[in-house]
Amino acid sequence: MTVPLLAGRPTLAVAAAARVGPGASGAELPAVPGFVASAFNPLVRETVRRCLGDPGADHPLVGPHLDTTAIVLATVAGDATTSDLASQKLVSGRVHNPLLFLQSVTTSILGHLTIEYGLTGPVSCLAADSGIGTEALDAAELLLLDDDIDQVLLIAVELAANPRTGAAFAHVAASGGTGAPHGGDLAVALLLREADAEKTTTSPAEPPCPQGDAGHFSALVAQTDHAQNALGATR
Repeated sequence: MTVPLLAGRPTLAVAAAARVGPGASGAELPAVPGFVASAFNPLVRETVRRCLGDPGADHPLVGPHLDTTAIVLATVAGDATTSDLASQKLVSGRVHNPLLFLQSVTTSILGHLTIEYGLTGPVSCLAADSGIGTEALDAAELLLLDDDIDQVLLIAVELAANPRTGAAFAHVAASGGTGAPHGGDLAVALLLREADAEKTTTSPAEPPCPQGDAGHFSALVAQTDHAQNALGATR
């Protein structure tokens, strides 16, 4: 399989890519067992499914790399829906839902995905007020320097801004940060590998413009859309 180089990252090649949104509604996404109320987790899971294929299948992207696939999830605001709901229950004196505690940990959905796909490589999450897309790609490149890692599943996810996250993004902007609210719920997934000159094609120096309002993930969305076109994959 010939895969495209990541534009501006000659050491990285894209084996598969997918995105959901901006604008995907939680009601339109398959529910994730054990997760409630928020679109964050269904959004992550569906985007990964479109990138890797259905779990349980003997998929060439996953099967040979169960122990050597790392996962990096990048988000600025995280699952703000769950955070708000838990806070509202706290201030109103209502009994906590233990599922909300589970969901408040961003890696919870990654744990669910590693079980579904049988992946046992390292899992990490990161956030940054500025340059979150760049930070995520830097993390992927660093992981691929490890001889025990063959590929990195990079997931970038952000929910549409609510009043709390809108205020947080305004504070970030006032402080000089580049984090910005999105036009709707958005997730992208890139399966990244170390570039092989004999099995890669050259991406354009400037990636195509993304559709919709992708906020601080605009560059990753553009890379994802280019990889989808180059691979002929529109899952």
